[in-house]
Amino acid sequence: MKNKLSDTLNNMKSNEQPKEKKSRRSHIPLRLNILFLIIFVLFVALIVRLGYMQVMEKDVYMAKIEKSNRSTVRMTSARGQIYDATGKPLVTNVAKPSITYTRGQNISAQSMREIALRLVKLVKIEPKGLTDRDRADFFLSDQTNLRNVYARLNDFDLKDANGNAKTEAEIYASEVEKVTPEEKVSLGEEGDAAAFVYKKMNQASQYNTVTVTSDDISTKDVAVIGENEANLEGIATGTTWDRNYEHADSLRDILGTVSTETTGLPAEHLQEYLDKGYERNDRVGTSYLEQQYEDVLQGKPTKSEVVTKQDGTVIKQEVVTEGKKGDNLKLTIDMAFQKKVEEIAEKYFKQAVQQGKAIYSPGTYMVVMNPNTGSVLAMVGLDYKDGELKTNTLAAMLNPTEPGSVVKGATLTAGYETGVITGNDVIQDTPIKIAGTPLKASVFNPTGNNNRYISAQQALELSSNDYMMKITIRMLGQEYYPDMTLNYDARAKVYGELRKAYAQYGMGIKTGIDLPNEPTGIVTQDMNLPDVMGKLLDLSFGQYDTYTALQLATYASTVANGGNRLQPHVVQGVYANTDNGALGELVKTIEPKVVEKVPITPEQMSIIQNGFYDVVHGNDAYTTGLEMRAAKLSISAKTGTAEKALPNGQMGVNSNVVAYAPSDKPEIAIGLLFPQLTDYKGKQQMYITNEIVNAYYDMYYSKGKTLD
Repeated sequence: MKNKLSDTLNNMKSNEQPKEKKSRRSHIPLRLNILFLIIFVLFVALIVRLGYMQVMEKDVYMAKIEKSNRSTVRMTSARGQIYDATGKPLVTNVAKPSITYTRGQNISAQSMREIALRLVKLVKIEPKGLTDRDRADFFLSDQTNLRNVYARLNDFDLKDANGNAKTEAEIYASEVEKVTPEEKVSLGEEGDAAAFVYKKMNQASQYNTVTVTSDDISTKDVAVIGENEANLEGIATGTTWDRNYEHADSLRDILGTVSTETTGLPAEHLQEYLDKGYERNDRVGTSYLEQQYEDVLQGKPTKSEVVTKQDGTVIKQEVVTEGKKGDNLKLTIDMAFQKKVEEIAEKYFKQAVQQGKAIYSPGTYMVVMNPNTGSVLAMVGLDYKDGELKTNTLAAMLNPTEPGSVVKGATLTAGYETGVITGNDVIQDTPIKIAGTPLKASVFNPTGNNNRYISAQQALELSSNDYMMKITIRMLGQEYYPDMTLNYDARAKVYGELRKAYAQYGMGIKTGIDLPNEPTGIVTQDMNLPDVMGKLLDLSFGQYDTYTALQLATYASTVANGGNRLQPHVVQGVYANTDNGALGELVKTIEPKVVEKVPITPEQMSIIQNGFYDVVHGNDAYTTGLEMRAAKLSISAKTGTAEKALPNGQMGVNSNVVAYAPSDKPEIAIGLLFPQLTDYKGKQQMYITNEIVNAYYDMYYSKGKTLD
């Protein structure tokens, strides 16, 4: 029985085993089929996607491929030139041979180093401006040197405080520091020259060209480079330019300067220029007109697109944007008139020196303007030092001094604006005695023996200090009486009111001339200085704040035209550049710009103008500007003398004048400073004014011309 049962169980097990194997086999094909199906679907999706990319998005991807093989090449264009008012060239471009480098694709530092070394063996190159950093860079451009220096680095050089690897730039900076002075010196003269070339080569971006040098490149050098081009990859000869200022004469100062290929973009404006699309080695204006009108004078670069294969081989190069020469500038200044005014100034200054009157003077400065347009017609500055007289045109804009009584027309304006006088008000001229201070008086009435009642118009003709001080005292809310105490609490208000009126004529502020770095003059804001109240009275007749000749010319122009303060400018217009670099068609005229209108009535302005006229044409025994009657045109003016301490400890004077002519229909206005003379009664400033007006008459007015 047991045997039977055992056989039965064994038979059951043997019958179940095949079924189990059969069940397992049936599941395997199903899983494989599912896997194959998934793979099939993925392949189909991939094929569909590839087909879509090749057919539907072919242009998009081709553009990306092409873009990755395209580079932009930039070539600068000629800079615009500068001409005087008659079209005479003052600043031109002079072509000169140069050595250039065009950087190819994937050029290594080692390759550039070898090219630089080969070049300096063929051509002598002066390593101007080479620094220790430049020498270190060149030393490290040799791969062996680089590996040796890298071995000197420690963990601090390679990792930051958190243990993270430093950037390549940070590591390289450490490598530069590890280059020893001996290693830098080991380059020798030839190495220095190669380091200079390497530095210039490194400034070129891919496929772009830089000027390596243009200093003393001879025709022989050009020939040698041509013969060895095969061994000087990227090196070629070309043409660059220099600015020629040989006809600029006394205007050289205001024309400014342009950077060299070596200096390139100035560091202080680097990002500004880079944002505008400049390259680091581009030449730009760095001072005065060249800087002020950089956007006009700088040409538009030619931009080309270079298409290369993956290995860097150039397939084609095509111009994308045509370049354009920079536009030209035409000035408001006729060099013939400029030279004449300079001759006049020089003549009278030398005469004053010979007479012993100008031995302490730092020089003389003057500006002539058109009062109807703001055009600067002449700007002259002469500096006198160690017995030598030198031209310094910018001093007419930069050197301020105390103006003296010329400001009195503006002081009347402050009186009108504050309401303390309303018209041709009459005030008695008497010496002023403030408690605890010395007398302050007019020149014609120093002791009170010549007390008299005068009008606002007469106050200008006679140059009454007293009239101006009494206006100021009224602005303090007081009326004058002997030994009075001035209203200290109102000082800041009255200082502000006087200076506001002066600023309306262009004094004590920037005039806005189209030249950079214009100062405001010296306007002291400290209200707690000793004798601040006495200085307030001095301010009213021009013996405290200081102004420039340009500011005084702006003041004279504003009075001449009836109260419109015009922005001075030395550029008359922008002109196109012709194919041969000459003055082309007018692109833009610099229009007159009224900055401010003096807010007094026409009747009040007429009183000031009539006072200026009477300074020259009045009949009083104390009329101050009679010498200017001798001019060929009727002059209206205001003279000014300001006391000034001299180096010898004595008191001298600044002899100044503001003037315009002809009186009835002004065409020129003059601001003139002649500081630190020893002669209180000197007339040089008036004689100079006469001769400037006469020169204008002879050169333009008598011929029916205007200088603008």
